[in-house]
Amino acid sequence: MKSAPRFQAKSQPSMDLVERLLAGERLALARLLTQVENDTASGRAALERLFPHTGKAHLVGITGAPGTGKSSLANQIARALRRLTDRQPPRKVAVLAIDPSSPFTGGALLGDRLRMKDVSGDAGVFIRSTASRGAVGGLARTTAAMVSVLDAAGFDTVLIETVGAGQSEVEIVRLAHTVLVVDAPGLGDDIQAIKAGILEIADVLVVNKADLPGVDHTLRALNGMLDLAYPEGSSDRRRPPLLRATATTGEGVAEVVQAILEHRAYLLESGGWQRREHDRLQREFESLLTATLTARWRDRMGEQAIQTIYERIARRELSPGQAVEEYAALAGSKQT
Repeated sequence: MKSAPRFQAKSQPSMDLVERLLAGERLALARLLTQVENDTASGRAALERLFPHTGKAHLVGITGAPGTGKSSLANQIARALRRLTDRQPPRKVAVLAIDPSSPFTGGALLGDRLRMKDVSGDAGVFIRSTASRGAVGGLARTTAAMVSVLDAAGFDTVLIETVGAGQSEVEIVRLAHTVLVVDAPGLGDDIQAIKAGILEIADVLVVNKADLPGVDHTLRALNGMLDLAYPEGSSDRRRPPLLRATATTGEGVAEVVQAILEHRAYLLESGGWQRREHDRLQREFESLLTATLTARWRDRMGEQAIQTIYERIARRELSPGQAVEEYAALAGSKQT
């Protein structure tokens, strides 16, 4: 793994933002993340230049229902990773926290930094909050691009904390190498974890707030679900470890970090790392291709023609499928 640059606060005006980021300048990192988050032309150009420098960081998704303490756990995981003495220099850790946006204003509180005070002053930790901007799946539309910037900046581990919105959280499995699913006692029916499709994506399962009443019941319920999902003698999938932790005190966090590192080693040894990277990049390409073709189609058709399409569909003159066939062909003929 490449050595991570030492971040500097001082600006280097003779270099552009990409060069300054690769040289380890923290201000350049923050500015590039903003450009990428806003999907600017300069941000897209920077991503192209940074792409050869990506593919090294361990991407760790932290997901689960609201109220399970994901932010506090991410804070403790980042802190524990920094304190590990198994390698020098210590790991550099980035935290990308996705906050839900207001459906009325589009704004977000972006308050995760308030819950990560323990690592906010550490030069080896970078915390960035971003609004979901209405995107489903627990992630913002530009999350993958922002992760690529953090990867190119030399962070060894990138923690991606999702919104925490239930079933849509499964989208994190398409981005992360390792997925932590966080549960907590006292949140209602324990079977909701498997109903929502969350349990199946876990590489590590953590019951946080283990100091609360009912934790043993929650652990038994989740163990029972794992027994059903991973029957004895089945070797087609790796059963995720079930751990307990209390992020407010740090209890159990060392075991969670160890499970994360063990899963990384498992992926590298089994070829899973390469498969997940291949699938992730393929999905990113297909998503960008769809967005690009749609934007070009809208540009070629023009807004008035597009409104005419919507009106014809509303009048039931043609179905959405027929409209795609008819107007995709028309847009193609306009191009020629």
